[in-house]
Amino acid sequence: MSHAGRIIGIPGLEIERVVRRNGIEVWAKPVHRPPCKHCQGDGLRIKATHVRTVKHTRQGNQVMTLHLRVPKYHCQECKRYFRHSFTGIRPRYRATEAYRLEVFEAHDGGVTQRKLSRTHLISAATVERWYQHHIAQKRSEMANRPCPRVLGIDEHFFTRKKGYATTFVDLKNHKVFDVKLGRSEPSLRRYLRGLGERDKVQVVVMDLSETYRSIARRYFPNAIIVADRFHVVRLINQHFLKVWQQHDPEGRKNRGLISLMRRHQWNLSDEQHANLMNYLAEYPTLQALYVAKQKLIRFTLLKTLTARRAKTKLPRYLELLEQLHDSPLRTLARTLTSWMTPIIAMWRFRKSNGITEGFHNKMEMISRRAYGFRNFENYRLRVLVHCGWDGIINRV
Repeated sequence: MSHAGRIIGIPGLEIERVVRRNGIEVWAKPVHRPPCKHCQGDGLRIKATHVRTVKHTRQGNQVMTLHLRVPKYHCQECKRYFRHSFTGIRPRYRATEAYRLEVFEAHDGGVTQRKLSRTHLISAATVERWYQHHIAQKRSEMANRPCPRVLGIDEHFFTRKKGYATTFVDLKNHKVFDVKLGRSEPSLRRYLRGLGERDKVQVVVMDLSETYRSIARRYFPNAIIVADRFHVVRLINQHFLKVWQQHDPEGRKNRGLISLMRRHQWNLSDEQHANLMNYLAEYPTLQALYVAKQKLIRFTLLKTLTARRAKTKLPRYLELLEQLHDSPLRTLARTLTSWMTPIIAMWRFRKSNGITEGFHNKMEMISRRAYGFRNFENYRLRVLVHCGWDGIINRV
């Protein structure tokens, strides 16, 4: 590569002159004649020359503009014409690939379209078009992705008009696999049928949603359904707080008591535990339910158990559920019984949808930064860029 090529980043150029005004204007021409791109012959003559102007990069606060002298060659052997091509500059484009990638990475990093239109001397529509172009390339590269072996499924809110969307997460690699609009089986049917290697999914982690459970059974037949630990604990607390509301509506409004009731018993200090027991002593039924709730939560927090240890824990868990069937928490007991297999599977695995919930927080920040999205496809592409395709983008 010539000295000029090292400075500019485009090989095979000879700089004729440089003018600094409002920006950096560089006039350059090719150093060597290439072989014929049709027959690879060397017998070329220059038929004509025109000047091509392209934006290249920014140095400091100034945009570098290249004025390239482009020869039009005529091959004496095959009698065909062609124009000189430059590395990193596509035909008929007004900016180099390096410049377009620079704009894409800046916008992807949070720089607004208005700011980029001022600093890079292009319109906001051009920023969006270049951004969508790079995203489309990444989408085509990921079009035939196989399903992850450990899949997390959860919903999140998109807009009032379009409702909820479903997030599919590769829990093993901590990447968002895809985001699709809708959370019902009919709305996701076409997408799920087109997924590759669905039969190789081994584990599906979800909250206690009957819709998602039916989807997993139908479209991932070989996968083990695992209940999400966070949602199970939250469900237990919700049912207990509802029963507490029935026994003592005034005490239910006390924020200090609410905090103590929600926390795990082993996380309370001696003073906090004593205060809580003094309060529960006035409500014997509520106190018994609180003790049962703590035992139930201990079961839900079990993880990475062997099959033998899980079998030893199961009888005591079933006995506890049987007791709850005859208590004010009978609705909770019925729900946990219907989800018996996924909850027992939860004891064997460490993975949960905590990764998915973290991505949902990030998606909310992406939406806020864009002041909301109306077009779901644009939202989906941004989510995949920030949460699913980082490794691919860094290699481009």
